[in-house]
Amino acid sequence: MVAKTDLPANEKPPAGAKPGGGAYRVLVVDDSMFIAKQLGQILSSDGFEVADTAGDGAQGVEKYKAGGGTIDLVTMDITMPVMDGVSALEKILEFDKEAKVIMVSALGKEDVVKKCLLTGAKSYIVKPLDRKKVLERVVAVLGI
Repeated sequence: MVAKTDLPANEKPPAGAKPGGGAYRVLVVDDSMFIAKQLGQILSSDGFEVADTAGDGAQGVEKYKAGGGTIDLVTMDITMPVMDGVSALEKILEFDKEAKVIMVSALGKEDVVKKCLLTGAKSYIVKPLDRKKVLERVVAVLGI
């Protein structure tokens, strides 16, 4: 018996594809255009949709709220101008206690990352970004 599939036997569907169709939507919040672009490329390469990007925490909170419940996941840098990632995390969780936020941090910020996890962040990613680790954390947090 041959299974009907569009993919060769050794390929799996992209992790970013939702079971009912469409893609998981991610809001990328980072003041570094390089990191935001890199995260976007990593996510897009596995079928995720970058719903929007924001350059600081205040923009990230506003864009999350404006998403009207269509944002499945947020990647949040910790150190940013205007509003830092910890404050933005708190504001997003005040607005939506079910929000899934992954913090993005440089090495050496373990104490801040711990505070974020205690506040409600679901996971963290350490810079420099590693494609495999980014995708593993995103998949784990989304439960896919």
